[in-house]
Amino acid sequence: MTAGGRAEGAEPNTARPASRGARVLSALFYGACSFLLVLVNKALLTAYGFPSPIVLGIGQMAATIMILYVSKLNKIIHFPDFDKKIPVKLFPLPLLYVGNHLSGLSGTSKLSLPMFTVLRKFTIPLTLLLETIVLGKQYSLGIVASVFAIILGAFIAAGSDLAFNLEGYVIVFLNDIFTAANGVYTKQKMDPKELGKYGVLFYNACFMIIPTLIISVSTGDLQQATEFNQWKNVLFVTQFLLSCFLGFLLMYSTVLCSYYNSALTTAVVGAIKNVSVAYIGMLVGGDYIFSLLNFIGLNICMAGGLRYSFLTLSGQLKPKQPVDEENKPPGFEALESGAECRLGAQGGHS
Repeated sequence: MTAGGRAEGAEPNTARPASRGARVLSALFYGACSFLLVLVNKALLTAYGFPSPIVLGIGQMAATIMILYVSKLNKIIHFPDFDKKIPVKLFPLPLLYVGNHLSGLSGTSKLSLPMFTVLRKFTIPLTLLLETIVLGKQYSLGIVASVFAIILGAFIAAGSDLAFNLEGYVIVFLNDIFTAANGVYTKQKMDPKELGKYGVLFYNACFMIIPTLIISVSTGDLQQATEFNQWKNVLFVTQFLLSCFLGFLLMYSTVLCSYYNSALTTAVVGAIKNVSVAYIGMLVGGDYIFSLLNFIGLNICMAGGLRYSFLTLSGQLKPKQPVDEENKPPGFEALESGAECRLGAQGGHS
């Protein structure tokens, strides 16, 4: 049990390398959560015409706070109690967090689903650059080439966008910057001896929910949301609540994937997830305008993402992240134990 304000996993000598299974499962979990959330948010903001991405973001932050706090009270998870040093430890994560959250929700409503997912791929080179600068990581030439293949495809696809929306492009590019910076700094702040995974998630949401609510009230966004005419529609309310819950799952899975892998791998998993999102958007979104160059660009993006995945799973990705023994995320213990047996049980007990 974690006593007082002690952070999770405070003993450095209990760390060991993450198993390949844990890395793969955390990446798949993140991809599935991201995929589902984009579809639900697209339905809320476009199909139903919900006028307030900010209120949707507030709902997702509130869900995160409630779920993590109740889990802490029931001793399912542990993170340090609040003290005056926590804001300093977190900075600049809360600002990046809310910027990423709100720009992502706004961008979803401004562009067609396939173009939104293509432009989000610019997160990947920004993440690679920031990991090199902030975390001092180095990547192989094959990894860098895969990243630039993704960007080449994005340029080709965006250049032939027949529904060009400058405001949408600017918002999504800002979202790319916020996402890259948020991923890299989250990786930096997740030291098990400090706040740990759950502490980063909980205090990020706590620090930003009130300022975001103030912004929503001052801009009239909250009033538009409360006056929305679909609140008596059970299907709409169900999807709104689902979006709030999926928002929490996405935040958790993003941290989990970065914890077991790297911020760059998390960004690339998001790009691979967009294979399904883009093609489904072509068929059922109703707002995709087909052109040959756009379609070719999409496929180049996806090929680059899959190539990155192959190189990563083949062990060509140099950075490796130690895993905190004391506070392994739920559901990974059996996986870790099995992998440990196969590797010869180096490090003692499971």
